[in-house]
Amino acid sequence: MIKVLVVDDSPVVRDLLVHILQSDPAIHVTGTANNGKEAVEFVRGKRPDIVVMDIQMPEMDGIEASRAIMETNPLPIIMVSAFWDPKEKEKTFIALDAGAVAFIEKPQGAGHHKYEYTSRHLVNMVKSLSNAEFVRPGTNKTLQEKCGESEAIEKSREFEGKVKLIAIGASTGGPQTIQIILKNLTKEISVPLLIVQHIAPGFIDGLVEWLAKTTSFKMHIARNGDTPLPGHVYFAPDDCHMGVDSNSRIFLRSSAPENGLRPSVSFLFRSIAENIRDKAIGVLLTGMGKDGALELKLMKECGSITIAQDRDSSIVYGMPAEAKKLEAAMHILPLNGIPTSLEKLASKTCAAAS
Repeated sequence: MIKVLVVDDSPVVRDLLVHILQSDPAIHVTGTANNGKEAVEFVRGKRPDIVVMDIQMPEMDGIEASRAIMETNPLPIIMVSAFWDPKEKEKTFIALDAGAVAFIEKPQGAGHHKYEYTSRHLVNMVKSLSNAEFVRPGTNKTLQEKCGESEAIEKSREFEGKVKLIAIGASTGGPQTIQIILKNLTKEISVPLLIVQHIAPGFIDGLVEWLAKTTSFKMHIARNGDTPLPGHVYFAPDDCHMGVDSNSRIFLRSSAPENGLRPSVSFLFRSIAENIRDKAIGVLLTGMGKDGALELKLMKECGSITIAQDRDSSIVYGMPAEAKKLEAAMHILPLNGIPTSLEKLASKTCAAAS
């Protein structure tokens, strides 16, 4: 049984969250709290498995509560955020810096058209985080310090063509993981980075703004027909698949979801395998499910360099675990090894091309 603490100053929202969570027999709401201060005290005394918490609350908000919990009794924290409130959306990403591992859109009542989706997403996220074999403090400092030896399952081949782009796919835990990678790319990257991040509708612009403020990269929400620029980062927009054509131009499609997702990592990786072939690097990061794993293998078979995040540094070891199972990754790396490896692999391919 997964023990969950629900924290929200609104009795209506609190009751709704309890109802959604306890609709799954594997989840038990072991307590509720009205604000962050009560949450910190509850966690100290009762040790739930996971905290589901609002951001804006009286006495102590979700950001300060996350910091306090991570300093004293670290455990997974899921923030509940209202995408329609610009201030709250901005605070959502500050909460990730404070130690929260994930966030979801604040659910509406049972009659709302998004009710089933948001309810299912919350339940799946709680179960996924509880099943993670490695639960660790979610601060960026901890992520950066968490290190292990690289598990290289194949030696890098020499590549004939110069790398044209780096493609990254991520889900739960992705925003802070991507931030750390971008912060630690110490050399100027001479290729564009294309990223599919599974994120609640309405939050992609907030993610791009947060990364623009906290890293040195120029951020974009991709547009149909964009020619990606070296050293720039392009995110798939809400509810659109993102791909790359044979001229390295971005195209967007509203075709059917893949693996239940749109945008899908699978769509991006497949387009790269078909059109860019051996001139790309594919990276599959933390996240639940299997989106992108099979297509990472396709990229490998077409000559691309492929990387998956390792178990110990993944907040949720789902997508990269599937990639390892399929032998899709040439390199399985800890988070803090990925930036250095991207630089080395890119320079290696450049040298091979010269």
